[in-house]
Amino acid sequence: MDEKTLKQKDNFASLKLNRRKFIFTAAASSVAFYYTACKKTTAKSLEVRKITPPRLDTAYLGEKVLCYRPLRHGAPNMSIETIGTQLIAHNYGHGGSGWTLAPGCAKYVTDLVTASTTGKAIPKDAAVTVVGGGVLGLFTTYELVKRGYTNITVIAESFDKLTSHNAGGLLAPVSMSNNPDLQPLIDQIGIDAYKFYAEIATGTQADFSKGAVVVPTYFEDRESSGLEPYVGKVMQPAKDVTLDFGNGTQRTMVTYDDGIFIDTAIMMKSLHDYLEPKAKFVTQKLTKFSDVSSPLVFNCTGLGAAGINNDVEVVPVQGHLIMLRDQIPANLQYMILVYFAKGKTTVGQDVKRSFYIFPKHLLGTGVNDVGVVGGTFIEGANTDTPNLEEFQILIDNAKNFYGI
Repeated sequence: MDEKTLKQKDNFASLKLNRRKFIFTAAASSVAFYYTACKKTTAKSLEVRKITPPRLDTAYLGEKVLCYRPLRHGAPNMSIETIGTQLIAHNYGHGGSGWTLAPGCAKYVTDLVTASTTGKAIPKDAAVTVVGGGVLGLFTTYELVKRGYTNITVIAESFDKLTSHNAGGLLAPVSMSNNPDLQPLIDQIGIDAYKFYAEIATGTQADFSKGAVVVPTYFEDRESSGLEPYVGKVMQPAKDVTLDFGNGTQRTMVTYDDGIFIDTAIMMKSLHDYLEPKAKFVTQKLTKFSDVSSPLVFNCTGLGAAGINNDVEVVPVQGHLIMLRDQIPANLQYMILVYFAKGKTTVGQDVKRSFYIFPKHLLGTGVNDVGVVGGTFIEGANTDTPNLEEFQILIDNAKNFYGI
């Protein structure tokens, strides 16, 4: 493969299955199931699992967080091109699936570079610049280190309190707007990432000992999980179960008992700690690739790609989440993700609401400050439209789900 620009086709008119569109279409038709009652399960033969609901009164709610996922319409940009004298490798626009896909995407894009004529000619000790300090930037740097590159500089406007730190941590590509033609590649990249995180969870990953754990993961149905392409390859089939919350409320759901939770704040620190002796970190905002002299540049800028790469397809997707505090950690060793109907915010923006809960723990917080509740998907919202009312809607939805 030479350095010719590798373009993914952005086919918005396709009528083939689009995972994100499917999820929210299915959710809109089924939200009544969750909100009308479901006090009893009609599938009496299903395995019943008892789950103690989290404490959701105001005293047990911690930091409210707004985050902005970098979504690229159609598909993430995973390609290479030559600009002037530089080989630019793009790796951005993964929406809310950055953590799910990051290890596999870093491998895929680095493969594009090393297979190209120009990439082959760049020696391993030549200057390499990674632009972006989020999960995509750090995993790309990690991949370069593992391949023997020795002169790497990571440049970012900030390395702290990024969306990558705040992200929930469910491994499943459920919030993308993929070109259907690209879906098989996305599935394979996700499978590669699953293998990587599974090694961390089982203690067999050589470089990282914490940051990912295996926990039961519950969805409304198999299709909305995004995990079916993994079944039979790296995951076991889902099971139909009944969740019993001990208060008269039960929910019929499916579970993947080998789901993976990525504790994102911990994993970001682990990545940074591993890379710090092996790469140079520079806090700086770049406005063009030629601001650095490296012959090889990896563009992992996320939302910044709208400017530095003039990519009009990149948009922010606003998310709301609330950290929990003073919980019982043993009661939160699971994940749940349920989608609800599309609505409107008070300023008239389209919002796709969901309820998720993960056993997330922020660094520097108490041992019982475990759990995060989300979430929303508001495409195009920004800091001028924070939609703060969604935090209360989020908690109301969570309480309704658990019947409390």
